[in-house]
Amino acid sequence: MTQMTRRTAFAAAIAASTALATPGVVFAQDKPTLRLSSVVSENDIRAEAFAEIAEDVSDTFDMQVFNGATLVAQGSEMTAIQRGNLEMGLVAPQTIAEQIPEWSIVTSAYLFDDADHLKATFQSDVGQELVAMAEEAGVHVLAPVYFGTRQVNLVPEIEVTTPEDLDGITLRMPGGDAWQFLGEAIGANPTPLAYAEVYTALQTGAIDGQDNPLPNDYNMKFYEVTSQIVMTGHLVGFDVLAISADLWKSFTAEQQETLQTAVDAAIDKSTQRHLDREAELVQFFKDEGLRVYEPDRDAFREYAQQKYLESKFAASWPEGMLDRISAVTE
Repeated sequence: MTQMTRRTAFAAAIAASTALATPGVVFAQDKPTLRLSSVVSENDIRAEAFAEIAEDVSDTFDMQVFNGATLVAQGSEMTAIQRGNLEMGLVAPQTIAEQIPEWSIVTSAYLFDDADHLKATFQSDVGQELVAMAEEAGVHVLAPVYFGTRQVNLVPEIEVTTPEDLDGITLRMPGGDAWQFLGEAIGANPTPLAYAEVYTALQTGAIDGQDNPLPNDYNMKFYEVTSQIVMTGHLVGFDVLAISADLWKSFTAEQQETLQTAVDAAIDKSTQRHLDREAELVQFFKDEGLRVYEPDRDAFREYAQQKYLESKFAASWPEGMLDRISAVTE
């Protein structure tokens, strides 16, 4: 080894040992990158929550948020995580149910009473069984992300008290068997239609109504072309904030705690903001001239749950899980 080579090697060794001894030098380079893909718009309450999480974990992770399905297509988040093409995603439970049929139970009508019941269920033993199923499929559930309870929004000025009153009503529902069956389970005649086409379809009479959480009704201005909102509360809407199970297992306990703590705080805040917004909008819609009222929810719940129990979906539900979820206390 020449003198110049020996000097170069010695200098490199000194530099390496100095980097190891200097806090943050190596760790800054090793900070894990977490790319989160979601379908929500940038002005959505959930987008603000994701930004808060990224800020709160910035000392530990390089978290990059991609909203509006700009990183991966809607519905492909789970597969992207499983293939190692994505670290984190906002995944619809209907998407999870396509791979894990047992998860179809959380997409059924009147399963959860409200956002508190949703959260309590996922923290309970029965909820952790569902979480474990997702873990085995390569997806670690960080939290359910509430975004509103679905209500029925109609053009006709009819009185809706029970599911039978929706007989013959053409109700727009999202595409897919699970969504279409949900429409049937509340007594309506469901039809699939692109979200962007709903306003015109309501306006022209192509459909009689649609179902969505109140903030969606406001954002899409459906109140301009409808006469009433029936507060059926038939589905507590949520998605799942998930991360690669393998990646999660590779984190230290401290890294896991940092991320989970940030997620819990931001999602709790997001949930409360959604609840506050829903309460405000009831009065807004009344002021706009719409009739807003609650039907016989017990009748709707009984009708819907019987429909589900007789359906192909219930065949995959673990025995006793429906009753166990119903018994969860908030």
